[in-house]
Amino acid sequence: MSVSPRRRTVTVDVGGVKIGSDHPIAVQSMTNTDTADVTGTVNQIMDLAKAGSELVRVTVNTEEAAAAVPKIVDTLNLYGVRVPIVGDFHYNGHILLKKYPACARALAKYRINPGNVNIGKKHDDNFRTMIEAAVEYRRPVRIGVNWGSLDQSLLTRMMDENSRLPEPKSARDVTIDAIVASALLSGEAAERHGLPRDRIILSAKVSGVQDLIDVYRLLAAQCEYPLHLGLTEAGLGAKGIVATTAALSVLLQEGIGDTIRTSLTPMPNGDRTEEVTVCQQILQSLGIRSFTPQVTACPGCGRTTSTFFQEMADQIQTYLREQMPVWRENFTGVEEMKVAVMGCIVNGPGESKHANLGISLPGTFEDPVAPVYVDGKLLKTLRGDHIVAEFIGMLDRYVESHYAAQHEAVSI
Repeated sequence: MSVSPRRRTVTVDVGGVKIGSDHPIAVQSMTNTDTADVTGTVNQIMDLAKAGSELVRVTVNTEEAAAAVPKIVDTLNLYGVRVPIVGDFHYNGHILLKKYPACARALAKYRINPGNVNIGKKHDDNFRTMIEAAVEYRRPVRIGVNWGSLDQSLLTRMMDENSRLPEPKSARDVTIDAIVASALLSGEAAERHGLPRDRIILSAKVSGVQDLIDVYRLLAAQCEYPLHLGLTEAGLGAKGIVATTAALSVLLQEGIGDTIRTSLTPMPNGDRTEEVTVCQQILQSLGIRSFTPQVTACPGCGRTTSTFFQEMADQIQTYLREQMPVWRENFTGVEEMKVAVMGCIVNGPGESKHANLGISLPGTFEDPVAPVYVDGKLLKTLRGDHIVAEFIGMLDRYVESHYAAQHEAVSI
């Protein structure tokens, strides 16, 4: 089954990255450094950008953070890193954007949480001030509703109205309606304060998979703003990855979503770029975008008591990811290459034939040889202690021969 076409008709330009309409779904990430720490934040942004993050969000919560933002952007420019930086504002964004115009200019986009400003109260001066800054500096805004900080006055009013209905909805359904209403009403308010529709992105994040699916289906049906997807507070490790994948895959398959983020809880001193890799893998697994060559590898069984094929699969996948920053610049289409590293004769040759380049390693008690298939045909049989190095050499030659601009002939 193919992925449904996306229905957003508005396009928003975020520092040169086009969001919405038929533009590619963008991968976003966020730093977890103290933004006032210019060096630490620049280093993490560079890591995220190198991993493939197309937008990077930073927390702007203090005067020190606001003052650091221009320095961060200038330093990134010095290193040739042009990734758009998004400012995440809560509670005091109206003060910081007004007091630090250099920060407002340096950021490519502002993120506003309507539940953490005074929209919905007797006046919306704080929200309006932030929107006016976006208008003045011609910056887009993501209005990001989160059910952990939902506008309580709106929720209370909708709960009261629901209680008077002949057949009231459940509290869960009313909450979902309130999340959607908060996003839509805030978008309308932003337009009312002068922000053009083509500078507004909406998001409505929750932490439950089915809740997220329901929220975005409702939101997508009621507006044409581009939508940012993400399961908020996704969690640690496999739980966070699986939950995010389950939720986003359903929505993306239905054509809903224009930017995505995987909000993983990192392990202490963990690699922040994992959230970028997960986003890329979701999009690539669904056939929406390609980012890096894919490695097919069997899970192993009693026929593969040696761990050699597992180690080789890991080495090959790591090598491919490390090469992509260079390959991406020189070899068109290389991100769609498929590689197979299989562990025995049962499915090894078959899977290898389906890949662009595949190797079937010997299983337990099999002859100590490893046939290599290129575009479905047996090319060579490897043996001995240098199989990995020889196979990587064949990979390099395959890339040079099949993806170079002029497709020059190179012997594999």
